[in-house]
Amino acid sequence: MSDVSVKICGLSRAEHVSAAVEAGAKYVGFVFFSKSPRNVSLETARDLALDVPPGVAKVALVVNPDDAFLDALTATVPLDMLQLHGAETPERVAEIKARYGLPVMKAVGVADASDLPVLDDYALVADQLLVDTKPPKDADLPGGNGAAFDWTLISGRRWPVPWMLAGGLTHNNVAEAVRITGARQVDLSSAVETAPGQKDSGLIRQFLAVTQEI
Repeated sequence: MSDVSVKICGLSRAEHVSAAVEAGAKYVGFVFFSKSPRNVSLETARDLALDVPPGVAKVALVVNPDDAFLDALTATVPLDMLQLHGAETPERVAEIKARYGLPVMKAVGVADASDLPVLDDYALVADQLLVDTKPPKDADLPGGNGAAFDWTLISGRRWPVPWMLAGGLTHNNVAEAVRITGARQVDLSSAVETAPGQKDSGLIRQFLAVTQEI
C-alpha cells in the first residue's frame, strides 16, 4: 500500500465524492470561487460533506476570502481544513487560523526559483503547504489549470510542515513527480475530468490505483 496521500479537489457531485473516498483519497476538496467551473454553493458543499466518512479530510478552497464569507462557510459546511489559494499574506493566514480554529493549508504558485523563498515564510504560519504551478498573469483561475512546473526546483527541499504537490499531475506522470520531488501528498483536479468541472469516477479510480503502486 502506498504512503502517498491523495486529494481530489473541485468535487461537486455525490457520486464523485463517493468514488474518491472508496478509491482511497485522504482529502476531498470543494471549491468556493465564482470564476471556477468547479465552484459549488455552501448548501451543495454541506450536503456533500455530510456524506464523507471520518478519516477523510474535507477541505474548502477559497481565494482571498473576507471574514463574512468565511463566517458563513464555516457555519454551514462541516470542514476539516481551509485551503487559501489567493494572495493571502502570512499575517492573513495566521489571522484566519486563529479566528476559525481550523487547520489552514496555503497554496503557493511556483514558476522559477525566485518563487521558493515565500514557502519558508508561509511554513511558519500555515499547517500545510500546497506547492502548485504559478498561473499565467492573465489566468482567471489561481489553480486547476492542468499545468506542471519544473519539479526539480523543489527536489530535496523540505519544510517544517506537511506539504502537498499540485499542478498538472496525471496518472501518467505522478510516479515521476513523486520520485523527483519526494512528495508524500498530491493534489489534482483537472486530470480526473472529461471537461472543466466535470469529474469522472473512472478517472478518479484510475489515478488512485496508480498512486497505490508508487
